Amino acid sequence: MTTTLETWGPVEPLEPALSVRQVLSLERVLAGDPEVVAGADRLDRPVRWVHVAEAPDVGVMLSGGEMVLTTGVLLAGDEGAQAEYIRSLHRAEAAAVVLGLGRAFPAPPDAMRRAAERCGLPLVVLHRPFPFAELTEEVQSRLVRRKFAAVSLSEAVRTALTALMTAGAPLQRLLDEIAHHTGCPVVVTNLAHRVLATGGERSAVDDVLRDWERIARQAGGTEGDGWIRAELGGRGERWGEIMLCGYRGDTAGGRLLADRAAEALVLHRMLGGASAHTWEEQSAQSLLTDLASGVVPARQLLPRARAAGLPVNRRTFVPLVVRDGDPAQLDRMLRLLGLPGLVAELADGATAVLLSLARDQDAEALAAHFAARLRTESAEPGTVVASAGPRTLWDDVPAGLREARHVADAVADSSAALDLPPVVRLKDVHLRGLIRLLRDDPHVQSFAERELDGLLCAGAGDDLLAVLRTYLATGRNKSRTAQLHHVSRPALYRRLEAIQARLGVDLDDFEQAASVHIALLAHDAQQA
Repeated sequence: MTTTLETWGPVEPLEPALSVRQVLSLERVLAGDPEVVAGADRLDRPVRWVHVAEAPDVGVMLSGGEMVLTTGVLLAGDEGAQAEYIRSLHRAEAAAVVLGLGRAFPAPPDAMRRAAERCGLPLVVLHRPFPFAELTEEVQSRLVRRKFAAVSLSEAVRTALTALMTAGAPLQRLLDEIAHHTGCPVVVTNLAHRVLATGGERSAVDDVLRDWERIARQAGGTEGDGWIRAELGGRGERWGEIMLCGYRGDTAGGRLLADRAAEALVLHRMLGGASAHTWEEQSAQSLLTDLASGVVPARQLLPRARAAGLPVNRRTFVPLVVRDGDPAQLDRMLRLLGLPGLVAELADGATAVLLSLARDQDAEALAAHFAARLRTESAEPGTVVASAGPRTLWDDVPAGLREARHVADAVADSSAALDLPPVVRLKDVHLRGLIRLLRDDPHVQSFAERELDGLLCAGAGDDLLAVLRTYLATGRNKSRTAQLHHVSRPALYRRLEAIQARLGVDLDDFEQAASVHIALLAHDAQQA
């Protein structure tokens, strides 16, 4: 059975590791009347283990994170040994030291207190007799239960992700599952810390991406405040990382979950034959598709664009749409020319390119240079670069992308495409471009159906429409039309007469021919 989010209940992250403060608040410890006499500002240190030791050189036996319990019986009367004892625990990165007052030390020893204060090591004294065995039993059992819970959650995540991969789930589905189990947004980046994909609740992800520049700058630092990373790579190659953003649970448990997530993502990449570059393409495609569709407001997409590495502050944006262009080649061309931008394949042979240029750069000249180089080096002779012109406001980019797409569609399959300028704009496609923009208008649709009704009705066939299309596109040149359709002039005349009879128009009349031409362009645009 495929595992889904619904099959798992609400997932709560593991509680943070026991801190010194939490240990001191345990009921059994409170019975010993604890008092913090040094290092009170370090009580949030995690406690990895509790160790009872009386040896003066206990520091050499520690590995860090231990809470050391002692009566100090071997340190009594020697202030130098007492201070060195504290210093050795500090060097061993102990979490804290708990001293039971009694026969050896009836009061907190000043030498140990001063040394602990200088080292920043919490020193706690117990004013009442206290069986250390009870404390070790309590803390150790809690720590063991936590480790078991962490392993159980880790295995649950592995099982869920394996089931999704077996079912052929896409990357996004895996990331959402990871975010579900960790209870926080997850972000996948390349080595340059550019965001390739995200998972989790949209609003929480947007909050993370909104501050991504600062997060990315700190990405090489130490983990903290719930920011947990795991590397992505294999076979000696590191190509990215996954980050848990604001994980609320234990850091060790978070690392375990991040490692499980990383394993799944690497395996998903290997099984799907994908690459980190493919994930970059998917990220750009998702962003530009959302921009062009207008379903998501442009301002909400700004954090995603910035996190994807697109410069957005005080920039000039040039929306382009390339017909019959190879997205990989377009991306290489941008890198070769040093032009910041995103490339994404749309549909029907169209590829969107969004350039982000500095305000002092000549946007139109750079776009023309890019288009000219592309035409020169492209293997496709019919490559067309359409543009809506530069935009200085991010909110204007979606309309620009849609306009560029309209222009590209207007010259699609057009024999005039080879005579167009390197960068085609709306003014270059004239009436055809206007009709493309208006093709969804009900009035235009009604006009086209009314004008062409005689040819569109049942039994009219497509042959007469094709002849009419060629005849009008060639400027009503009968010889050229007959040549293109491989028919004799008399045969063409008969077809033109049939067309005029069905439509009830005189194609020799300029205004009537123009009306039919506009209707035919609208019909073709609607069909496309």
